[in-house]
Amino acid sequence: MATPACIVGGIGVLLYWQNVTGNWESWAYAWTLIPGFVGVGIVLTGLLSRGNRQSVHEGGTLILISLVLFAIFGSFFGALGLMGKYWPILLVALGLLMLIRPLFRFR
Repeated sequence: MATPACIVGGIGVLLYWQNVTGNWESWAYAWTLIPGFVGVGIVLTGLLSRGNRQSVHEGGTLILISLVLFAIFGSFFGALGLMGKYWPILLVALGLLMLIRPLFRFR
C-alpha cells in the first residue's frame, strides 16, 4: 500500500503547490514526477519488507529517471532554465550511459 499512497500523496502535493502559487502551467512538465512517486513507494516497500535490495535499487532507478525527465522537460518548456541550449548534450549522455551500463554490471 506504500506505492499507491506515495502516488496519491505526491500528486496531492503537486496540486497544492500549483494552487498556492497559481503556476498551473507547470503541469506541462510536473507530470514527469509521477514515476518518481512510484519509485518512492517501491523503495519504501523494499525497506519495510526488511532488506529487499532489488526493490530499493529499482525504485531508485525510477526516481532518477523521473528527476532527469523533470529537468529535461522543465528546461525544454523554459520554466526551469537549468540547461538552456545544452539540454541535447544531456540526452546524448543519458543515451550513452544506457548503452554502456549493461557492460559493467557486476554480480
